[in-house]
Amino acid sequence: MSGGPPWHLFEVFGVEMEYMIVDRETLAVRPIADELLRGMAGEYVDDIERGDFGWSNELVCHVIELKTNGPVPTLAGLGNGFHDEIRFVNERLRPMGAMLLGTGAHPWMNPDRDTRLWPHGNREIYHQYDRIFDCRGHGWSNLQSVHLNLPFRGDDEFGRLHAAIRLILPLIPALSASTPILDGEITGLMDTRLETYRHNQDRVPSIAGRVIPEQVFTEGDYRRRIFDRIQRDISPHDPDGVLDVLFLNSRGAIARFDRGAIEIRVIDIQECPAADLAIQDLLVASLRGLVAERYVPLTEQQSWPEDLLADIFFSVVRDADQAVISDADYLRALGIRERRVKAGEAWRWLAEKASDSMDASSRSPLKTILAQGPLARRLVSRLGPRPGRSAIEATYRQLAGCLRENRLWP
Repeated sequence: MSGGPPWHLFEVFGVEMEYMIVDRETLAVRPIADELLRGMAGEYVDDIERGDFGWSNELVCHVIELKTNGPVPTLAGLGNGFHDEIRFVNERLRPMGAMLLGTGAHPWMNPDRDTRLWPHGNREIYHQYDRIFDCRGHGWSNLQSVHLNLPFRGDDEFGRLHAAIRLILPLIPALSASTPILDGEITGLMDTRLETYRHNQDRVPSIAGRVIPEQVFTEGDYRRRIFDRIQRDISPHDPDGVLDVLFLNSRGAIARFDRGAIEIRVIDIQECPAADLAIQDLLVASLRGLVAERYVPLTEQQSWPEDLLADIFFSVVRDADQAVISDADYLRALGIRERRVKAGEAWRWLAEKASDSMDASSRSPLKTILAQGPLARRLVSRLGPRPGRSAIEATYRQLAGCLRENRLWP
């Protein structure tokens, strides 16, 4: 979301979705994103624009990011637009024996062996990350997510939006968890991507914090409490200032004051764009209700410390829709009068309240997700606790088909 003056709350949206490139036969990761972009541009580039969409690299060579080419006024129809782009990418990859695969992590990638950092354009930045943090790990080189950008104008709108996003972040994995498998095994976590992600930069803890952002509701406070601290802590490791604090910030939602937006980063990519956009639609509709102070006033929304929200978040990372939320005050802040509910039940309540403001195309995907659980739950239910490699491979071939056809699994 860039260019032009800042937009007001919910006037426009920016969506970025990451996909892994895999071999059509073996499903092994294929580090050829640079060749894909070169085939389009005629030279090695970091990104291209293609009408309403853009493509770019993301740190490693087996991931391609597809994104809206600037802000869009509605999420309606974007699922079909992303699907058309995916089909086009797959046609470009076909002669190379490759294709795209969804979900938030490759189920048997070996990062030590398979990681290839981007060697062009922004390579200096990526290699500095690698020197400091060692990017040969699942949390760096084996994760694919959706980034949803929501606009704000001025401190008042930022404070309202940031408060609402902080409240809803802990629940998001109950909808979007898609990573129950790493290293060829069921991990015991529904959202293993987020568990690895939060430990990426343990060497400099202020970069990610508790993943849930701190209680900061103005640009000045954000810069003082978050940006300045990150800058101070990274300086001994990055004396030449290669890394920009705007991009270092790795909280689950990051403020982009340079473009007047907050970027939500904790959404796992799904098996198809129809599911991705349905989840974003429900998320936006729920945030609208919070921003409008439908359930509790802004001051109460802003009163929640990150540690309490992070405790809820990590339980949902582990158990997704089955995570039990027993903080009655938190539930009340979301308009839920029960004192104890599972995270999936909380989303069903929010979906009912938000249904009038959602697009009709979201109903069918959400019906599956809310009834059967997120993709991670459905995968574990089908595969069992100790699936063999052949069962995992067969399932992920089905998931590749879901991406090609824009349909939910199974």
